[in-house]
Amino acid sequence: MTAYMYILECSDGTTYVGSTRSLEKRVWEHNNGFGAAYTRRRRPVTLLYAEEYDDVGAAFAREKQVQGWSRAKRDALIAGEFGELSRKAQGRNWSAALGVRAAPGDRALRRTALVPRACSGEPARER
Repeated sequence: MTAYMYILECSDGTTYVGSTRSLEKRVWEHNNGFGAAYTRRRRPVTLLYAEEYDDVGAAFAREKQVQGWSRAKRDALIAGEFGELSRKAQGRNWSAALGVRAAPGDRALRRTALVPRACSGEPARER
């Protein structure tokens, strides 16, 4: 079943990333107070970007990936500046550049160290 990952711009200029099976209905819900609590307080919202997927699991995974991105990286995606996406992903990979390794129980550092590689399209892996 078709699903979508989408990016909205809220009335205060912030962005909201979500996923849904019905894009038109979900945007309507956000604009009429039935969406997420975040958008309910920042109406009206405008659809800036959407990607279509074959199943909701893939759309949800992409939602979670894009939610972890900086505003600059989201803006590059919206503008179709794919070269900028790669450059911005490499710029945030400070832990790899410094040779930082996460201890087995240190989830916060591990998550920070792996996010840039996952965002650049390469599989996340530990050294």
